[in-house]
Amino acid sequence: MSGNNAKKTSPLVAALKMRCPRCREGQMYPAASYSPQFAKMHKNCPKCGLKYEREMGFFWGAMYFSYAIAVAIIITTWAAITLLAGKQPLPIYFGSIFTLLFLSIPLMFRYSRVLMLHLFGNVKYDPTAIEKNIVEP
Repeated sequence: MSGNNAKKTSPLVAALKMRCPRCREGQMYPAASYSPQFAKMHKNCPKCGLKYEREMGFFWGAMYFSYAIAVAIIITTWAAITLLAGKQPLPIYFGSIFTLLFLSIPLMFRYSRVLMLHLFGNVKYDPTAIEKNIVEP
């Protein structure tokens, strides 16, 4: 995708695809979500050079997004079990919730960082960022 085509990529689609908020093309993570290296993140965008960690400790705020995602999973799972199977014993609820939370750890980790950068990184979309390729220190 070239810089001109990137204009068609919405911020939501860029976030869902875990792309850079400035060029909306560069991948934020080098490995697959469910690989042993799921937590490894590029320091800079491979396409436009944007430094992802805006300041030291920037991604600590992503914990709030992880918490919100986990609460959404808990409430949704509880409601789905109750609506689909009726009232169940507590071990069914807890087992289902913990299993889903455990399986979603890599995605929660990644999307919490993506949301933190996209929403609070103070990064403006620049369709010409790839051509400029300014690598930040």
